[in-house]
Amino acid sequence: MKRIICTLIIAFIVIGLLFVGCKKDNPVQKFMRELKDVPEYTIILDDMKEEGIFFSDYYHKYKIIQDTTAAERTTDWIKVNKRFYQQNHNFLGMALVSKTKDGVNRSPAPPGYQYIGDPRYGQWRTDSRGNSFWEFYGKYALFRDLLFGAGSLMGRRNVYRSDYDDFRRYSTNGRPYYGPGKEYGTTGSFTQKSKPSFFERRKTLMNQRRSAFESKARSRVGRSRSSSSRSSGFGK
Repeated sequence: MKRIICTLIIAFIVIGLLFVGCKKDNPVQKFMRELKDVPEYTIILDDMKEEGIFFSDYYHKYKIIQDTTAAERTTDWIKVNKRFYQQNHNFLGMALVSKTKDGVNRSPAPPGYQYIGDPRYGQWRTDSRGNSFWEFYGKYALFRDLLFGAGSLMGRRNVYRSDYDDFRRYSTNGRPYYGPGKEYGTTGSFTQKSKPSFFERRKTLMNQRRSAFESKARSRVGRSRSSSSRSSGFGK
């Protein structure tokens, strides 16, 4: 009975430590607490990386944009746990959380979408084909650049009202929105162009791991053959 009680106590302690660790390793919640008095903000997963050949460490870097001043800051690398890293692995370059006058939105989406439709930041225009699209005012060009890139090389497109309606529907249902053509997020075409360092690091790490595992496998085969050879000679 004492052994069972001790086992249960240890199990509860381990679970408690894991829970505390997960909570501690969630920087988004920490940012939300720090920004609770800020009327509007966006928390963007600006970059992420995985380090280690056999045992991995996981890191995030965030961009935080506050209220109507469009003031932004980018964090240093922050270590996160594996579960949190995997939960957000598909959201590179996206807004994980945004807060506007309408409340807090925790559904990942392209950064800047939450400001569309708000007359403080821009207006709806009509193109030559009669389609309604959103245009940010000049002083809020940062939001436009977050969506389409600061330079013309990225190729800009308009956010049409139908795109915005899809975003609102996804957000209401608590689903991530990756853009009208799924251009955003880790596998999106826009992200692959705008975040080349992430993909270069990932490719390098995969090659290093492959090389390490192949080397380890060759070493095992060599030891196995050597052991087999010694055993065969002993019996003669």
